[in-house]
Amino acid sequence: MESSQDYNSLREAIQPALVAVTRSANGVANEDLEFQRTVHPSVGNQLDKTTDRMLELVSGLLKSSAKVTGQSTGKLEDIDDVEIKWKGIVDVIDSFLEKADTCLDEYTGLIKRKDAPTFEAGRDSKRPKPTERLDWSLKRANIVKPQNAFEKKPNNFDNGPWKPILTKKPHAIVPLEQSFTTFLNEEHTTQYQNPYQAEIEAMQYPSHVFESREPIKYLDVETTSPVWVDTYEGVLEMLDELKKAKEIAIDLEHHDYRTYTGLLSLMQISTREKDWIVDTLVPWRHKLEVLNEVFADPRIVKVFHGAFMDIVWLQRDLGVYVVGLFDTHHAATVLGYGGGSLAFLLKRFVDFDADKRWQLADWRIRPLPAEMLYYARADTHYLLYIYDMIRNDLAATAHTVHPDGKPIERVIAKSKKTALSRYENPTFDVETGHGDRGWYNYLARSSYVYNKEEFSVFKALWNWRDKTAREEDESTGFVMNQNVMAEIVRVMPSDKKALWSLLDGHARQLKGRLDELFGVVQEGKEKGETGMTLLQYFSGTSNPSNVVVAPKALEEGAKIDIKELKSERSQLWGGVPLSSAWEKGGKKVEEADELLEIPLYYSVAQEEEQEDEEVADAGETAPVLKSAAEVYGREEREAENQEFTLKTGRKRKASEADVPSGREEQVESGEAAEEDVEMEDATTPEDGQQDDSEEEGEEEDVEAAKKAAKQEKKLRRKAAKKAKRAAAVEQEQQEVEEGEEEVDEEARREAKRAERKARKAAKKAAKEQEQQEEQEEEEEEAFDYSKAASVLKADGGARSEFDNKKGRGKKGGKKEKVFDPYAAKTGSELKGVRNRNYERAGRSATFGK
Repeated sequence: MESSQDYNSLREAIQPALVAVTRSANGVANEDLEFQRTVHPSVGNQLDKTTDRMLELVSGLLKSSAKVTGQSTGKLEDIDDVEIKWKGIVDVIDSFLEKADTCLDEYTGLIKRKDAPTFEAGRDSKRPKPTERLDWSLKRANIVKPQNAFEKKPNNFDNGPWKPILTKKPHAIVPLEQSFTTFLNEEHTTQYQNPYQAEIEAMQYPSHVFESREPIKYLDVETTSPVWVDTYEGVLEMLDELKKAKEIAIDLEHHDYRTYTGLLSLMQISTREKDWIVDTLVPWRHKLEVLNEVFADPRIVKVFHGAFMDIVWLQRDLGVYVVGLFDTHHAATVLGYGGGSLAFLLKRFVDFDADKRWQLADWRIRPLPAEMLYYARADTHYLLYIYDMIRNDLAATAHTVHPDGKPIERVIAKSKKTALSRYENPTFDVETGHGDRGWYNYLARSSYVYNKEEFSVFKALWNWRDKTAREEDESTGFVMNQNVMAEIVRVMPSDKKALWSLLDGHARQLKGRLDELFGVVQEGKEKGETGMTLLQYFSGTSNPSNVVVAPKALEEGAKIDIKELKSERSQLWGGVPLSSAWEKGGKKVEEADELLEIPLYYSVAQEEEQEDEEVADAGETAPVLKSAAEVYGREEREAENQEFTLKTGRKRKASEADVPSGREEQVESGEAAEEDVEMEDATTPEDGQQDDSEEEGEEEDVEAAKKAAKQEKKLRRKAAKKAKRAAAVEQEQQEVEEGEEEVDEEARREAKRAERKARKAAKKAAKEQEQQEEQEEEEEEAFDYSKAASVLKADGGARSEFDNKKGRGKKGGKKEKVFDPYAAKTGSELKGVRNRNYERAGRSATFGK
């Protein structure tokens, strides 16, 4: 029987059983189990037994699935654990189903089983680039930590300056004892210099680096095989061959997930004829310092690609330094290639597709799988050929003019700077959070603002995680993921069970420290009650690198001569003076007591006086401004000299008032004369009683007089306007006649300016006169309180006089009927409903036609 037929028969037997189980489960879910449990106690007992049985079955299923998927959810003790651990349960089931689908596809022949890669004879070295993801077991291998077997274990609690572990210094210019010098870095902390700093700076590259030569073709990868070096004797044999080479290619593989500071896991070295793979996780790894006999030799060029971190790792773990570095990444950048990665250069010069998935692999795995070994070897096997091609391109562009020199000189300068890189211990200030392992930079980039309790708990968790990682020699990400930490701070678990539910599969190692972790959270909550919020912390502190240290003189209380910082040259306009005060020979600023006093207040009289002066003498400059004190004093004196008249509130007759005259003529002639118009009070008979006819006649006379006065004012304004226009025409004609005469350019300009000033002054004076007249016309009549209606005697004589004035009161000798608001309620006469505001008299719209 074929596998597909066997599978089909098995599926036909299993599928109906699964459908029946699903239907039964759905039927049970639709019943009100809680009601049945209350009504029938026997049903409740059966449900409890069934629940325990199902939990046991589910726990067994999850345990079996966890072995296949590499995940774990723990044992389900009660029904609440299902909800608490639901996320982990779903992850295990999903992974299990995915693997089941893959296995079924392989079983039925839908896809072929993937066999382990092997090196076969005649196999093409240029393998196609795979698209699948790297298996998780190759990314995070569960192996014994190799650092536990090191003869010299790393010290994760060393917070002082890192001292180089170099014990010998071959090819030295400066002796080893004099090379351990310290200095202050940018953060003002003491650090050791690079022991090979003098040798790197004095390095003179061989002449063949600057020459264009025929590239040496790399050997066929199938006809050669790399040499695995994991013994000290093998290292010495490799050194003997490396000393004969002019150029060597070097690359490193690093691991940082299961260690606090990182582990240099592998080293690849290639010459024109041979490849070596050096195991750097051996217990005696500190003896690899002997490689300085080649790595520090100035006669040998060391070719790296992107060597910044490689230089640091070699110093930290092996005590190896590089003199004579040539970084192909810097060369690709200087030459302006389309890319600067090693994969780009391999594709460009070798047509080789590098499988960069292995960059994320766990290079602590021993023995190395064939694919990982192939990838590691390819990084240096073709690098010397790429170096030849790039060196020729640099020599061909040597004529390029650049401020930093020729292209090859720029590459060498950048390579030397990279070789001078130093390793420094990771820093972390528990109080302020500063340092490359601190929480300050993380929270500064965070968009969430923590309150007092959250901020305190976050700091406590961060500090505890860093301390635990140092003790266990694990990375902080392995101890506790930052997402898990943020979730704990957000939820603030009140008990251990709630905290347990927040620890996912990435933090499963924390479950053994549940009590300790819960205590950290509780302690953070207590400190948060008297602490500060995240916003308050950032408002009250700043980066220590930005703190300005006060001078010694200031600390002692000495006076400091502070001068105004003023730039005499504009960044925008250059040397062009922006003010006459800056020009050479310009007028100096007068002293404070010689400054011109500008008044803050102008009276109307002063403005009129200035306008009249402008009209009278158009050729003069702007009038001299008077001080506020002079203006105020003048107004006070004028007010004292003016006659004070108490108005009795009576009406004044227009016929008895003096109509102002001569205003227009004064404006035209330019004479600034002030007018004092004294109004006489119109007297009324002493007895205060007049006939109705006499009052009406007087009112008509007043109205007529007002109209006559208005008409007279209009005629005056028209006459004034005509006179102005005539004067303007006459002046223009006169100017035309005078313009025919020979005058210099400056005189003509002065005349034009005077003309413009005269016109503006005339227009302004006319406009003010019109506004004043309009205000007088619109002024309301003064209310005469002597004729006001009486409050106590509403029907009295004053009221009747007021009514008669308004046209109400007596009609035909009879008294007007007084309105009674209660008549409508007591009377028998029927009245229609009043029209609404929106109703109009006449025919309705309905019957309009």
